[in-house]
Amino acid sequence: MFKQWLSQFCEKAVGSGVEVHIDVLESIALDVIERINQGDLHKWQSAYEQLPDASHGRIDFQKAALSVVFDQAMPESFYGVLEDKLMALHPWRKGPFQIGDCLIDSEWQSNLKWSRIIKGLPELKNKTILDVGCGNGYYLMKMAEYQPKLLLGIEPGLIHNIQYWSVEKYAQSGVCLLPLKIQDMPVGLNCFDVVFSMGVLYHRKSPIAHIEHLKSLISANGSLILETLVVDGDERTCLVPEGRYAQMRNVWFLPSVAMLSGWLKKIGFNNINVVDISLTTVNEQRSTDWMKFHSLKEFLSDDQQLTVEGHPPPKRVVISCQK
Repeated sequence: MFKQWLSQFCEKAVGSGVEVHIDVLESIALDVIERINQGDLHKWQSAYEQLPDASHGRIDFQKAALSVVFDQAMPESFYGVLEDKLMALHPWRKGPFQIGDCLIDSEWQSNLKWSRIIKGLPELKNKTILDVGCGNGYYLMKMAEYQPKLLLGIEPGLIHNIQYWSVEKYAQSGVCLLPLKIQDMPVGLNCFDVVFSMGVLYHRKSPIAHIEHLKSLISANGSLILETLVVDGDERTCLVPEGRYAQMRNVWFLPSVAMLSGWLKKIGFNNINVVDISLTTVNEQRSTDWMKFHSLKEFLSDDQQLTVEGHPPPKRVVISCQK
């Protein structure tokens, strides 16, 4: 299954700025695929393989949910099997996805973040795009509207890979997704016109090294879209939680916007633009039938003014900058 998806990426990468690196990336991905052993992979693969066939679908980019419409009406029996198999891929963190009459009401209303990101979106048409830690590919599929040359997402979570390919079975977006970590990407590729890193930086033990790695993947004059958690303060302010942050275990650094902008400048990025700063609300991130575990409401104090650990509530920034 994963080898088939890798072959599709290698085919699509021909003619893009990534073409000269196809052999290297294929070798790295094959090594990772050979060592795959994660969770309920057999169950997720079985759910994917049992998805019902359908007439040709396409994405309707005008709707808030990532919406797949079919050329003809599908029978009720189709949706019964579809929902059952997609629910087997619980939890759905990013979305929502609408596949015909089936709504995957994900934990995150990712369309809200996307509406903030597009305020600072660089030119994507005919560009080579990389989304680091892309989850189930929601944002990449949104980017398909802009007709880039190549859309590649890397995501080590196998369930998220299979969620993406389950939607892609009907959406036919042309996005490629590989089960890689950012650490798997060779430093110095210098081939992606636009790199996205969203919701990743605060999980890295060395955030500056992460940004430097991202920069080394970007082509000359290419762009970085960085989205991450921040705190209020000046260029000297950075929260380093001793334990968890909003019940997340692996949160290392939450800088102020001023400190983060300083990091980007020091690393050598130019045209640093703060696109948006927003508090995450319990309307944007919440439990649903498609993600039944605790969510943001349970991670905040009763008045929602602090996290349950006593830290400032989650605030996110979107920054665009240029290499």
